[in-house]
Amino acid sequence: MTPKRSSSGKTRRSDAEADEPHGAGLDRYDVAILRELQADARLTNTELAARIGLSAAPTWRRVKWLEAQGYITGYRAEIDRRRIGLGVLAFVRVDADRNNAEATRALEDAIRALPEVVSAHYISGTGTFELQVVATDLDAYSRWAMDKLFTLPNVKDLHTSFSLGDVKSGAALPLRHLWPPAEHQAGARLADQR
Repeated sequence: MTPKRSSSGKTRRSDAEADEPHGAGLDRYDVAILRELQADARLTNTELAARIGLSAAPTWRRVKWLEAQGYITGYRAEIDRRRIGLGVLAFVRVDADRNNAEATRALEDAIRALPEVVSAHYISGTGTFELQVVATDLDAYSRWAMDKLFTLPNVKDLHTSFSLGDVKSGAALPLRHLWPPAEHQAGARLADQR
């Protein structure tokens, strides 16, 4: 089939070609959808279709497939924490007292229940968890730490560092590794054009 050209001059796949059954992996159109939605999740389906070079119907089906397969896990607004009064960002390493499954699950559940903890990760090396915690100011963080952190179950030790300024945050995930080898050059050119 001959690709169609859109009014923007981009090559557009025909609807019949775009409606072929989706394979198990991601193709360049799927990666393009992920890239565009990471940059602006408020795009309409029509705008998204124009940006990736497909018509609206197959674009919509691809987005639904990406959601159903768990590649897209949700959509949300990115909020500037300082504008809403959360001036402190703390990184807290939590050393667990016991490393057995039951004690670890109890600590995980307690961490999940704290809204001030915006991110929590198991870590290698010294410590068990690394938390990112927000607070309005240092006094509020200190009170919260005494009331909440120090009362977490099975905690042996806590180490806290404070952010002195953001260098990079809220970044989109890199996607170049998803392009098939033959498309790395074309994909890199597309990414550089944006």
